[in-house]
Amino acid sequence: MTFSTNPEDIQGLINLIDPEAYGKTRNFIDGSVTHLSPYISRGVISTRTVMNHILSLELPFYKIEKLIQELAWRDYWQQVWIAKGGAINDDLKNEQEKVTNHSIPKAIINKETGIEAIDKAIDTLYLDGYMHNHLRMYTASLACNVAGSHWLQPAKWMYYHLLDGDWASNALSWQWVAGSNANKKYLANQDNINKYCYTNQQKTFLDIPYHHFDKLEIPEHLSETESPKFHTTFPKSDQLRIDSSNPTLIYNYYNLDSEWRKGEDANRIFLLEPSVFEQYPIGQNPMAFALGLSDNIPDIQVFVGEFDELRSHLQDSQIIFKEHPLNTYEGIEDQRDWMFNVTGYYPSFFAFWKKCKREIKSSFNFNE
Repeated sequence: MTFSTNPEDIQGLINLIDPEAYGKTRNFIDGSVTHLSPYISRGVISTRTVMNHILSLELPFYKIEKLIQELAWRDYWQQVWIAKGGAINDDLKNEQEKVTNHSIPKAIINKETGIEAIDKAIDTLYLDGYMHNHLRMYTASLACNVAGSHWLQPAKWMYYHLLDGDWASNALSWQWVAGSNANKKYLANQDNINKYCYTNQQKTFLDIPYHHFDKLEIPEHLSETESPKFHTTFPKSDQLRIDSSNPTLIYNYYNLDSEWRKGEDANRIFLLEPSVFEQYPIGQNPMAFALGLSDNIPDIQVFVGEFDELRSHLQDSQIIFKEHPLNTYEGIEDQRDWMFNVTGYYPSFFAFWKKCKREIKSSFNFNE
């Protein structure tokens, strides 16, 4: 699938949302998913914007609950990142069990796992920067719970290629699958994969009942691993033109919202800090996608360097930025457009969602 950077096309995707179909079909590879995640992750649109559109459809709550709940997962992961910081890069709740390596099975990197749906999904990831959420879970389960890889390096591999790479959602979802951020591991056998991916594979190493997973040996072709080096290629910085009498709005990989403070006189800088991408590298497709989205921001200028380096170019210009866990900027911080007023760390999503659901149902009158 190709993801447009045209604002009209993005709005078109919002208009096509079918919450009821989403709730019924989202786990199937051809399900009625929104395909909005790249735009949410890059801060082009917010989870609240999408929720408000869903609410405007005036459907009964039971028809929209699943989609709003799935959107809330994104805000939940972000709240965990805010609360825990860099601790999300380690096993958050439990030590991952049965780890045999801290690398990645070569068969996964080379799209040669032998599971047709997974191999095809990895190929799509490389080409288009997209993978259906169910396939992400299958791939993570294969890497962590079958091949014995610790979740961190495979999670970085996937993030490197995803257009919708959100480190909180990515890392914490991988931990959820691996059992280090959940009470149990997520497992998928061949029957499950065949059902949701419309394949008909049999006699694979996953063609077993679930109670056999505890005794499943690492398949030989998954035992060879490697630790690829991920390198971010940056664009060339623009020759900055700064009007110090105007404020400077700082955009970054997580905030490319062309509507943010639209119409205000300001210097607009897309800041790409090498230190951030050294820790969380991205590939050429995600970088090109982000740059394409930045083109929607009038008079945007690209600066590759650290915040302190940029600040030396700004003279007395007031600095304004939007809230995000990775930001270490100094200046005026605009709050993000959260779905709910529920903040802070909750050890489980459903403890978080319980409060969110109460808030939304108390604010709107729904036909049940």
